[in-house]
Amino acid sequence: MSTDRAQGSWARLREGARRTRAPAVRDRPEDDATRIYRHIFEGVVSQRLTPGTKLPEVALCELFGVGRTLIRKVLQELAHDHIVELRPNRGAVVAAPTPDETRQIFEARRALEATMLPMAIANATRADLQDLRRQLRREHGALHASDQPAWARLASAFHLQVATLARNPILQNYLAELISRCSLIVALYEPPGNAACEHDEHAHIVGLIEKRDAPAAVRAMDAHLRELERRICIDRPAPSGGLAQALGL
Repeated sequence: MSTDRAQGSWARLREGARRTRAPAVRDRPEDDATRIYRHIFEGVVSQRLTPGTKLPEVALCELFGVGRTLIRKVLQELAHDHIVELRPNRGAVVAAPTPDETRQIFEARRALEATMLPMAIANATRADLQDLRRQLRREHGALHASDQPAWARLASAFHLQVATLARNPILQNYLAELISRCSLIVALYEPPGNAACEHDEHAHIVGLIEKRDAPAAVRAMDAHLRELERRICIDRPAPSGGLAQALGL
């Protein structure tokens, strides 16, 4: 795994969470690359773009009004984040993780979060705990606003925020990569109507962190991640509509 890629995934999730809690930032003009990345990412998160959907360069150029060089750059970035796959001579498609890959990714994530959570509890200050509570309030707001892309970003950002408290950048980077890949799998395969992570489960984990009960927090996190994996449904029909509709254009 590339550390730069993990840090890039981390930065995008943190930036997404920041935009969610500061709506005024969304009023600033985006550059074309960010705009295209966001449309494709949110198309995946909202399940409008399903696994295996083709993303032809020519069609994307027409839809976004840009040249092929920029489209290729964005597709390469999406491929680095495991959101699309670049197939030689066949172009880009929305990534389609296999059942075995899904199991292995969640298995690795459970093991890593179980290692980092006691470290986070040992290091957490009162200010850190207050920050976690603020994160929960932002989650609650996005959930009740039915803003699925924002909710997905915040749900992932919660786990990353807990990870920072472990004060181990190496483990943090590995976890950022795994969370990015888990988020994609959940976005692709979780049945509509489910939250990417259950807010009440996050609140329960924060309560255990505040009590400094590491064994109980680890058990709760493990159960939380297993339930998240259990809800994934690999077989899901593709929604109707063209590429423009799937991209929210």
